[in-house]
Amino acid sequence: MSILFKAHLFLALYLTGLIWFVQVVHYPLMGKVGKAYFVAYENAHTRLTSWVTAPPMLLELGTGATLLYLNPGLALFQVNLIAIVLIWASTFFIQVPLHGRLSEAFSEAAHRKLVQSNWIRTVLWTGKGGLLLWYG
Repeated sequence: MSILFKAHLFLALYLTGLIWFVQVVHYPLMGKVGKAYFVAYENAHTRLTSWVTAPPMLLELGTGATLLYLNPGLALFQVNLIAIVLIWASTFFIQVPLHGRLSEAFSEAAHRKLVQSNWIRTVLWTGKGGLLLWYG
């Protein structure tokens, strides 16, 4: 198992654990903050969460693309990169706009959609993390 694969596996499993925490604990509890404090909370959440999500997501994308480049015929790395692209698409086309709406004012509908739509990323990271563990 190469150092590149180990690094990618670490990132994938870190992000899998993080997304489960977000899905089961963090996002559901956002609805309990209260309307008076929610905008400040959401803005702090968005700013602080970027520190623990953006660097590993960028590294995961880079190491995943490199693994596929070095092993173009390996279906595992093809599926892995497709999952990463779908996670990024979900993040930037669904979750980021919902956070944008929530940064202006609390909306039960936007919050509910955030929690529900985040299952896309939770399932994708869990599935690809499991496949990578199986391969490794």
